[in-house]
Amino acid sequence: MHKNFKNKITYFKPEQIKGIPLPEKFTFPFYYEPHTLTQIAAEDLQNYLENEFSENHNFGLDETQDGLIIGKMFGVLVVQDLEGNLGYLSAFSGKLAGTNDHEKFVPPVFDMLTENSFFKKEEEILNAFNREIEKLESDENYLKSKSDLEKYTKESIEEISTFKIWMKANKAERKRIRQANEKIISDKDLVKQSNLDQFKFRMLKESWNQVLNELNKKNDEFETQIQSLKSERKTKSSALQNQLFGQYTFLNQAGKTKDLASIFSETVYEKPPAGAGECATPKLLQYAFLNDLKPIAFAEFWWGSSPKSEVRKHKHFYPACNGKCRPILKHMLKGIELEKNPLLQNLAEGKDIQIEFEDEFLIVVNKPADLLSVPGIEIQDSVYTRLQERLNPVEPLIVHRLDMATSGLLVVAKTKKAHHFLQNQFIKKTVKKRYLALLSKPVEGEEGEIDLPLRGDFDDRPRQLVCFEHGKKAVTKWKLVERNENTAKVHFWPLTGRTHQLRMHAAHELGLNAPIVGDDLYGKPADRLHLHAAELEFVHPETRETMRFEVKEDF
Repeated sequence: MHKNFKNKITYFKPEQIKGIPLPEKFTFPFYYEPHTLTQIAAEDLQNYLENEFSENHNFGLDETQDGLIIGKMFGVLVVQDLEGNLGYLSAFSGKLAGTNDHEKFVPPVFDMLTENSFFKKEEEILNAFNREIEKLESDENYLKSKSDLEKYTKESIEEISTFKIWMKANKAERKRIRQANEKIISDKDLVKQSNLDQFKFRMLKESWNQVLNELNKKNDEFETQIQSLKSERKTKSSALQNQLFGQYTFLNQAGKTKDLASIFSETVYEKPPAGAGECATPKLLQYAFLNDLKPIAFAEFWWGSSPKSEVRKHKHFYPACNGKCRPILKHMLKGIELEKNPLLQNLAEGKDIQIEFEDEFLIVVNKPADLLSVPGIEIQDSVYTRLQERLNPVEPLIVHRLDMATSGLLVVAKTKKAHHFLQNQFIKKTVKKRYLALLSKPVEGEEGEIDLPLRGDFDDRPRQLVCFEHGKKAVTKWKLVERNENTAKVHFWPLTGRTHQLRMHAAHELGLNAPIVGDDLYGKPADRLHLHAAELEFVHPETRETMRFEVKEDF
């Protein structure tokens, strides 16, 4: 048992949990509604963070506090000890206030920050390499060598280019003299002039080559040292990383252990991503298994200011991440009965698609919320499969898609010619689309345009990130329809078609900072995602008429 066992578990008071039944199964980590017990635990931990946590960490909640703002994901794990007493464990992802050692929180799976640990020693060696590389890269002689090489390379190109122009002019003049049959200069002298020009050109290039070779030689002496140090640093860093992977060994309830390297060798990643094993939930489970505590339920919440790239809201609950945690938790939760994965349930069963228009070339449908546009890996039921059955033997050709959770208008082609024509309109962005959304809080202003580039979150698909460096352009126009005390209705016009564009632009703090009601990825779950593709306008592939459809939705 861990020596700080009694310090790490917070037992519930009987009055806190009176009449609350235990969950029959453990929380499905990647999509869940927090159990009442985890809500009580989270509220207790949040109260501690707000009133008792005294470490110097700037969460961005106090404008008077100095230092870099770093919000954190915290986790709570409701556990039962051998005597049947209920309590909860607390953890944070990564480090907190620059350390892993905090009284209320469970320790990491492996503490690389321990004084005199192999990591610290190897880290100091790597830092020594960094200092030596920085010293060489800032050496005055090296900087002068680089500057001279750049300067004289540019001068050589300019001088040689100028000489080539001069030679070309001389050649043209000799040609003119020959064609005019002038006897001022003999052919023999013209040949001599040409040979002289070629000789001067060779001498010029040789002169510059000699200068540049000397400069390159001097520059290469520094570059070789720097590259040698960088190569050695990379080798040592890779060896240290592999050594670290071996130190992160994860338990499951059967007492079986697996290290990071073997866990991720079975995935498409092959190697563990940065930060794997440092998330809250693996820390919590590891501590529970080490101390004979039975895991009952868990939840994670964000504490602090929203980060600049992803959508994280203060005190909101979030699932465990897919990229870093899913492979680890697959091992750690082996043998523990989990709640059903809601994402594998067909929530669209019994919901009909409505036909808004149909002819021999296309069909326009009103898709209900929670129905896939095309078959998924686990769920086959979709607009495609339903139309396939309806139109048999005609094959429905999907032109565009809506997110499963989004309701509204879809146009589907019946012929390859119609499909090609309609698809071209989407590619050229001539199709007009308008969405209706119910936002989770009022917004400022009456209308505007959101321009936030997006890319996938490689560590937590299918979530998206705002990324100004590598993101793809994403632009949305919006207009307020109705402002209420706690919500707002808006129209959205997506000018680009990025994954989760409207959801991200609504939720992100640089967008409207108001998640769409029912957005289980970027906001809070509800009965459905309140996003509806209300209007669709395109040109008919055969008649060339403008077709406009509108389907209202009462949120």
